[in-house]
Amino acid sequence: MCPEDTALHGRLHLAFEKTSNGETVLRLRRQEPPWRVLRAFAGGSRQALVHLNNTSGGVLGGDRLDLRAELSAGARVQITTTGATRIYRPRAGVAEAHSTAHFDLGEDSLLELLPDPLIPYAGSRFAQSTTVNLAPGATLFWWEVLAPGREASGEVFAFEHLRMEAEIRAGGIPIAIDRMHLDPRLRPLESVARMGACRYLATLYVCRAGEPATTWRRLQEQLVEHLCTEPQDGVIWGIGSLTCDGLMVRGMARCGVALVAGLREFWRAARLLLTGEPASLPRKIY
Repeated sequence: MCPEDTALHGRLHLAFEKTSNGETVLRLRRQEPPWRVLRAFAGGSRQALVHLNNTSGGVLGGDRLDLRAELSAGARVQITTTGATRIYRPRAGVAEAHSTAHFDLGEDSLLELLPDPLIPYAGSRFAQSTTVNLAPGATLFWWEVLAPGREASGEVFAFEHLRMEAEIRAGGIPIAIDRMHLDPRLRPLESVARMGACRYLATLYVCRAGEPATTWRRLQEQLVEHLCTEPQDGVIWGIGSLTCDGLMVRGMARCGVALVAGLREFWRAARLLLTGEPASLPRKIY
């Protein structure tokens, strides 16, 4: 059997609708291995909580994973994973693994996309592409955390290459385009021009289509003040506004625990300011 024959092309299509009583329900349109979604759970603030599960235990060489999620007007959703996304080394002759995700947010909907870290194993090759479309009034909180590999096994930046692309649009107009291509063998990440002594990388997007610029200035000032008053445990943070309708927070650190802790604090502050509601970490299922 050709190695490519063992690769999976899994498709997952989720649709979320707001009911007459204000709750958000999940309609499962399509589900193919290795994707697995059991059901939507009741989350905080009348949100639907969904756990994305990869039944393969990780992403294998040649895998193609496609995810689509649609939120109707007013739907409120929190999406997380059941654990870290592990990218395995492919067998000889197998193409890189690839993951694509598309999120369409209807008017006045809210999506919290809070996955666990991405861990690229030694020799792995992986490409990820994510697109988010925001209708007027739609709100997005989305973080990504990248680990250097299996540190306990001595794997630090031992993957072959990693490509990550993200695009966020509001009203059809791009407000954020982020492309990252990491190739440690050709361009060592330990270089001071790249990550230096840091090993973990995190990004947080906070967006609401149509929100006035004054809101983003106030939020940015609040987050900067937090940086100045709270110890950061060696984490390097950067905060910047998007062209409109949002801002981005990016951090690097040698310690993943400190980085994730800081990321959560930024998310909590942003959510409280934008929605007036406290943030609630997603419950995990196993």
